[in-house]
Amino acid sequence: MLQDDIFKIGLIQMKCHQDSKANLSKAISGIDQAANQGAQIVCLQELFLTPYFCQVQDPSFFEHAEPIPGPTTDALAACAKKNSCVVIGSIFEKRAPGLYHNTAVVIGPDGNIIGIYRKMHIPDDPLFYEKYYFTPGDLGFKSFKTPFAEVGVLVCWDQWYPEAARLTALEGAEIIFYPTAIGWHSHEKEIYGKSQTDAWLTMHRSHSIANGIYIAAVNRTGFEKNSMGGGLEFWGNSHVLNTYGSYLHLSDSQNEEVIVSSCSRKLIEETRRNWPFFRDRRVDFYKGISSRWNSKNSI
Repeated sequence: MLQDDIFKIGLIQMKCHQDSKANLSKAISGIDQAANQGAQIVCLQELFLTPYFCQVQDPSFFEHAEPIPGPTTDALAACAKKNSCVVIGSIFEKRAPGLYHNTAVVIGPDGNIIGIYRKMHIPDDPLFYEKYYFTPGDLGFKSFKTPFAEVGVLVCWDQWYPEAARLTALEGAEIIFYPTAIGWHSHEKEIYGKSQTDAWLTMHRSHSIANGIYIAAVNRTGFEKNSMGGGLEFWGNSHVLNTYGSYLHLSDSQNEEVIVSSCSRKLIEETRRNWPFFRDRRVDFYKGISSRWNSKNSI
């Protein structure tokens, strides 16, 4: 049973370049820095090993995929063991020929894989063509017991769904990590940029408040071009929220950063005593949430 009140988490907000070895080296350096600052659980951004290739549909990018365990999880496992910390890495998983997932791996301080989460909600929007690459996850929403805290992991597009956060919290997670790759279309930033970022931050605050849980989102930063002549400007803003939706940390949009924050499990208990949302849930009347649409005027 976990006894310590405080657990410390780390996030690595970074720019990704074409050289995957350089990206891996930067990520491991960030984990080392976070661990040296006391971080016990460190999370990397979504698909940290490469630029965000889902901007275009190109079959050659399937060559980036690898099995789990595989070379990248082996490298992260060695880093976790060296630092006696938990590492959460986002991997383009090759599960079988023609079957690929966007997968988060939770690696324990002994270097062993504690578990994996496969991204459940897969977007298909301009410059976010993930349905071309990723099969939706089939493992459900999970909480992983680590020596330092119970952690849930959801990935990027999952962050817009209150059902995902709720079910992960109900599994026992004390904190939900969101490895993320989200940014602005260059032609939209001036008009919609602030409102898009504000909506993203507000959604995360709502998850923390509704569930009395810590939220940690780590996003990439920097502009990444694509082969069609456009690109995405990733908006950073990695953050940690306490159980009342208040910021323990909020990064800016431009800079790479190693973030370390302290979380208190006593605050989870205090919050849920004062705002007993779990107690007052009417589970006997939520059956309709599992339907696609409930209008009486539709078929």
